[in-house]
Amino acid sequence: MANNSFFYVIIVVCLIVAGVLAWGLSTFQAGGDGKKSNKIMQLRIAAQFLAVIVIVGFAYFRSQGGN
Repeated sequence: MANNSFFYVIIVVCLIVAGVLAWGLSTFQAGGDGKKSNKIMQLRIAAQFLAVIVIVGFAYFRSQGGN
């Protein structure tokens, strides 16, 4: 599986989600602007949606016999 370049895209997307989550949590912890924290968490939800789409697409193409 690791020899598939699509797999590396999944890794990158998941790291982006983790990074946005860490950024959002640090903003919440700092007690800064609530609207900014909310926008960061909305960005996290969008990144998670993208990650799920990429992972499901990967699983679909693998089930169709693609490498």
